[in-house]
Amino acid sequence: MNIIYFLIGCSVLLALIFLAAFFWAQRSGQNDDLYTPSMRILLDDDDAEADKK
Repeated sequence: MNIIYFLIGCSVLLALIFLAAFFWAQRSGQNDDLYTPSMRILLDDDDAEADKK
């Protein structure tokens, strides 16, 4: 029965770590620009292909 309490404690600790990481990412501006990444694939970048040759 003690192992169940230990595992519950570990899972709560891990959930708090992920929650803190989520709030840190929000504060540091990780999700500020939601439009550009989805449109980047549609934009042609001919200069990058010319540099590879």
